[in-house]
Amino acid sequence: MCEELSNQIVGSFIQVHNELNGDFLESCYHNALFSELKSARLNVYYNALFNVFYRGGAVGEFCADLAVNNKVLIEIKSVRALSPAHEAPLLNYLHISGCCVGCMVYFQGVRAVWKRFAV
Repeated sequence: MCEELSNQIVGSFIQVHNELNGDFLESCYHNALFSELKSARLNVYYNALFNVFYRGGAVGEFCADLAVNNKVLIEIKSVRALSPAHEAPLLNYLHISGCCVGCMVYFQGVRAVWKRFAV
């Protein structure tokens, strides 16, 4: 189920990239991908908040760019160079959120890159 959903997300990402295909701010891609996923009738949360717990108490929170059907987290980057530092937070988010898959989507002008992570 997560694989089919993540494939649908990647298709939406490619659609957004093909239409915008430029060097826009991350917020433009964030808004466009949110809109594309909503139009696909997916349950999408924008800037989804998740609490971090330690010994039963909330000690902080994190905000994923998008959460889809409470199963997939999406982190969006509009950068020229990929870095493992972009991916590390997503791995932590997956552990805390209980989501099964994380997708890093990179909008890089004419180049589109995505990576999937599973826990």
